[in-house]
Amino acid sequence: MTIKAQEKPLGLKLFTVSFLTLWMILAAFPFIWTLWGSFKVEGDFFSKANWAWAISGTLTQIETGGQFTGQGYQGAWIQEEFWRAAVNSTLVCLFVVTISLTFGTLGGYALSRSTYRYAFWFLIIALIFRALPPITLVSGYLPVFFKWNLWGHLATAIIVLVAINQPFTLWMLHSFFKNIPKDLDESAMVDGCTRFQAFRHVIIPVMWPGVITTGLFSFLLAYNDFAVTAMILSKENQTMVPKIASFLGTTQTKGNVMFAVASVVSVTAPLFIMIMFFQRQIVSGLTAGAVKG
Repeated sequence: MTIKAQEKPLGLKLFTVSFLTLWMILAAFPFIWTLWGSFKVEGDFFSKANWAWAISGTLTQIETGGQFTGQGYQGAWIQEEFWRAAVNSTLVCLFVVTISLTFGTLGGYALSRSTYRYAFWFLIIALIFRALPPITLVSGYLPVFFKWNLWGHLATAIIVLVAINQPFTLWMLHSFFKNIPKDLDESAMVDGCTRFQAFRHVIIPVMWPGVITTGLFSFLLAYNDFAVTAMILSKENQTMVPKIASFLGTTQTKGNVMFAVASVVSVTAPLFIMIMFFQRQIVSGLTAGAVKG
């Protein structure tokens, strides 16, 4: 009787399944539609005469001899050298995540174990700094970069993105470290470990999901950034998101819009793969940060 009482009514189950199915379709439709359109010519995907051409590929068939074409990807990656922007984004993300996590783990651990009041105020100042719009921070950096001839380089964008991202990593990792009992540190040091050895061999393995979760958020900040990279990087050193915007800024040239569509798919697809691959670590990391140890 207890088991039957806990079962949901059939009507509620059907409503829940139907609602979730509809929500997933609506959420996935923009990307699926963009993915489909990336293999069409501009006249089909942006047809004013008949929207159904985007599905049937009428003009694509006439211009290329098939219902699908890879002209958008070829034009973006080879003709417009989108691969350079992909390499630049990879380098920026790699250095931003590595530097942010290195200082974030060390700083977060030190602040979580500190008994001084300055640790609290340091975190408050970091939070205020993180709350500022990134564009205001960039405007403060620009005069220095122009004076020292640092504008336009990848290293400059990495410095600014790390500065913007570091308060976030400090707060995230500080909360994860706070949830780890201090007894683990003390037990390791009783067994002969130094403070750093206890941190490296005992604490980090315990909170590894939290490090991965924080690293993914740091990666997304650098990967999806537009305001900072668009203002700081030169045209030769553009990352992928500003490069897509440059395609959209020249819509009068035939094919450039499809370069942007193909680039959007190229930028979005790796994010889906990454989130699916690290989904367990993300869930366990967020759960660990929400539950007091």
